[in-house]
Amino acid sequence: MQHHTIPRATSTPPLDGDWNGSSWSDTPSLEIAHFHDNSSDHHPVTRVKLLYDDAGVHVLFRVEDRYVRCIDTNRNGHMCADSCAEFFVEPVAGHGYFNFEITCGGTALVHFNAQSASIRYDPVELDNTRLDLLKIYHSMPRIVDPEITDPATWLLQYFIPYELFECYVGPVSRQAGTIWRGNFYKCADGTSHPHWAMWNRIPGKLGFHKPEFFAPLQLED
Repeated sequence: MQHHTIPRATSTPPLDGDWNGSSWSDTPSLEIAHFHDNSSDHHPVTRVKLLYDDAGVHVLFRVEDRYVRCIDTNRNGHMCADSCAEFFVEPVAGHGYFNFEITCGGTALVHFNAQSASIRYDPVELDNTRLDLLKIYHSMPRIVDPEITDPATWLLQYFIPYELFECYVGPVSRQAGTIWRGNFYKCADGTSHPHWAMWNRIPGKLGFHKPEFFAPLQLED
């Protein structure tokens, strides 16, 4: 079982995707390195950094990729078919989880799932008002077509305010030591080299909606 500590931000990180910038330079990263057996031989190196503050959570992905493609610009579309990075998180124990699926071009799908998908996957799709609370930076163009077959590194940064969570799960603790649960994924179902990578390994049949395999994410002092 993986475990990750989310440091408290000393200042608000600029929304610019600067992996080594002053806000992020000392922030530990985690790697999404467990690939499902159905994946092609393309295994991109995907790392994530997280920070939290009194307003919300800051997420920064860096992907050393290839065969990059991004064509869906519809919010809550089929994001996982494009080159996509994903964050699934349960901020309040037992109150359901959110899946943030955002393409390299910055188009987002966000659902709230009130219960384990192993019981029933019956998500609430966030509307535009809620999605507008999510602030996103992406280094790739909104549309990447044709596919980039050469090596390409892309960055994706976004800010999730607690307000977005609290619309569905009630008060979210900002206290040091609080433990959330979650998982991180990298996928590209519809590219020439599809792959499905996980931070905390999910054994067996391919599927990311398995909160029973979420791992601890602890807020640091």
